[in-house]
Amino acid sequence: MKTKALSLITAASLAFSAMVFAGAKSYQVTGPVLEVNDSMIVVQKGKDRWELDRNSDTKVNGDVKVGDKVTINYTMTAKDVEVKAATGAKKEKASPTASPKG
Repeated sequence: MKTKALSLITAASLAFSAMVFAGAKSYQVTGPVLEVNDSMIVVQKGKDRWELDRNSDTKVNGDVKVGDKVTINYTMTAKDVEVKAATGAKKEKASPTASPKG
């Protein structure tokens, strides 16, 4: 009985973990197409112009043309990350090592 309950808890835990780490959050933008080519689609959203990259993996159902109203689903993915130390960050002191007395 205890083994069955433990197995059930473990399975639920793994399923929940998989959902948490499933990937980046998905977003969407809807509006008329201002410009389109093989590498991007530009959409007007309110007063803003949204330029979204696309590639051969982008799924498109139909032929997108300027003026068409589209809904684009997208995720934000980091391309590269450059790390710089924070200003005023404390530097760790190296611990003193025993030196031989001479």
